[in-house]
Amino acid sequence: MASVDHSIEKNIKAYEESFNVMVPTPFVKFMRTCIIWQFIRFVIINIKMLLVVRKSHH
Repeated sequence: MASVDHSIEKNIKAYEESFNVMVPTPFVKFMRTCIIWQFIRFVIINIKMLLVVRKSHH
């Protein structure tokens, strides 16, 4: 029977620092749930879309 090479598996360690996920900060959580900020972002995105459409029609 052929032997299996396990040298690659030995280099991988579970729960290394590189496997952690990003956790949102309290400020980021606030910005994601703030209705006023979401409305401002909505207006900004709509203005950008209007500019792009206006450029394409000239």
